[in-house]
Amino acid sequence: MKLKTVIFTDLDGTLLESETYSYAKALPSINYLRKQGIPIVFCSAKTRAEQEVYRKELQIDDPFIVENGGAVFISQGYFPFDFEHHKVEDSYQVIELGIPYHQIRRVLSQVRDNTEVNFRGFGDMSAEEVALLTSLDLEAAERAKAREYDETLNLEGTPDEINRVLNAIKKTGLNYTSGGRYYDVTGPNDKGKATRILIDLFNRKSGQIKTIAIGDSPNDLPMLSAVDIPVLVQKPGRIWEEIDIPHLRRVEGIGPEGWARAVEEIIEQGMA
Repeated sequence: MKLKTVIFTDLDGTLLESETYSYAKALPSINYLRKQGIPIVFCSAKTRAEQEVYRKELQIDDPFIVENGGAVFISQGYFPFDFEHHKVEDSYQVIELGIPYHQIRRVLSQVRDNTEVNFRGFGDMSAEEVALLTSLDLEAAERAKAREYDETLNLEGTPDEINRVLNAIKKTGLNYTSGGRYYDVTGPNDKGKATRILIDLFNRKSGQIKTIAIGDSPNDLPMLSAVDIPVLVQKPGRIWEEIDIPHLRRVEGIGPEGWARAVEEIIEQGMA
């Protein structure tokens, strides 16, 4: 019997254009996967509020991973068995892996004082400032600010100042990742831990599954390392991030263009 396939995907720069946040080039492939009943699991630095917009537009009801593995959100009844979770919120069963946003903000305030580098996170900015920085519209910027498990930093300054801040963050016990333009500061969570939890649940539901992950940046490495078929799409300039893990497939195409090509080569041509 052919193994059931599950796709885990990053959003910004992968399923979504990095500047316009458009998924248009990937839409035919998304529709193909939906018709085939293949789950599409968002695994992104984006907040729950941000991801819910794309889930609604694309009619995707599969589980999703928010804020670099800060939590896994699963619609109630999606898995037909009981499993451990931390809370039920807005019809989701929530598995929390990160630490609360206010705790991260408190530690970052201490880092700012100790390093004397005046960096700013989304929590320090108005929605208007986030919109200007990210090219999001005002409503989307509000959703980007609705953080629960990590903080997004816009680190500006000299290389020495930036390194001083990053080293100080590590010394506090927090972690950071970079998805491109910004740094995301998290607790002990990462995309890989959350991905493995969902793989176990999908295996319980469907038997042994085949897993694919699609990403574009270093913060996707834990997710890519957790699956059977890791896929890297190109970044602007048609280059691939320098990531080296076993069985990595590099597909041509920037963002959603590469995403669609990956689905065509791996799923539609029966190579999964």
